[in-house]
Amino acid sequence: MEEKDIYILAIESSCDETAAAVVKNGREVLSNVISSQIDLHTLYGGVVPEIASRKHIEKINQVIESALEEANMTLDKIDAIGVTYGPGLVGALLVGVAEAKAIAFASNKPLVGVHHIEGHVSANFIEHLDLKPPFMCLIVSGGHTHLVVVKDYGEFEIVGRTRDDAAGEAFDKVARAIGLGYPGGPKIDKASKEGNPNAIAFPKAKVDGSPFDFSFSGVKSAVLNYLNHGQMTGEEVNFNDVAASFQHAVVDVLVEKAVLAAKEYGCHQLALAGGVACNTTLREKMKEACEKHHISLYYPSPIYCTDNAAMIGCAAYYEYKKGVRHGWDLNAVPNLKLGER
Repeated sequence: MEEKDIYILAIESSCDETAAAVVKNGREVLSNVISSQIDLHTLYGGVVPEIASRKHIEKINQVIESALEEANMTLDKIDAIGVTYGPGLVGALLVGVAEAKAIAFASNKPLVGVHHIEGHVSANFIEHLDLKPPFMCLIVSGGHTHLVVVKDYGEFEIVGRTRDDAAGEAFDKVARAIGLGYPGGPKIDKASKEGNPNAIAFPKAKVDGSPFDFSFSGVKSAVLNYLNHGQMTGEEVNFNDVAASFQHAVVDVLVEKAVLAAKEYGCHQLALAGGVACNTTLREKMKEACEKHHISLYYPSPIYCTDNAAMIGCAAYYEYKKGVRHGWDLNAVPNLKLGER
């Protein structure tokens, strides 16, 4: 007997994007609507949680209506409501969780809470129909830098993590220090194209006894010290060179450790996930390294790397298939760890 198609309405509001999507059978995106608040937060040089929460409340109903309309769907055709419940900004998460619970209750549909990072990993399933677990995944975003073995859908073994700053966080702080502003990742990527990546030798931290763990606070501090020294001595600083050299130091470490972990764990497939997976240098260098070591590389299109609801719909589908259902007591968990339920 042919299996029934499963349609998930997914909601994502963990940071500064209000997003909704309709996903069919976990891999086919029928709509993916995102309302970004970047322009608003740029005024403050970073995300202001209170403003983000208020904006989510303003936008969330419109975004969901648009997603259903674009997918040519009505709520009665939806099988389940998927929503990000952590990690993220607590106020922002609460808006999405409350909305998802209200819709699930009113329409008598199952509620499936999704881990935000699990969503980022699942973004790879949307465009790569051949990608199936197990595989190695490097998750690089504003708040997370993880190396995980994806053992099965929704099942992860963390083999490496950052000991301090996440890679995206370091990008944002360095971008602010060299006057590029927010959001830091894309701006450093752009400035790097005009700079020399070998101009300044910034440190590449190794964590003793943990070959797959990361540390980015040292390279961030080295950049800040370099800038301060330039200011104090009156030496001219080439900001494009600083951006390129910083990016080179971070990307080198990410590529080296990800490929090493894939080989160590016998994974012939390596995927990138998270906002920093948009970085063009990271993609190029990772591609070169994977070709050299005969590893298949996967990464999502930029629209699925940054926060979106399609990836949440994909993750929710596999959770739903496993029988995961959440009750009306589902709450926002801002510090939810990967692998926690």
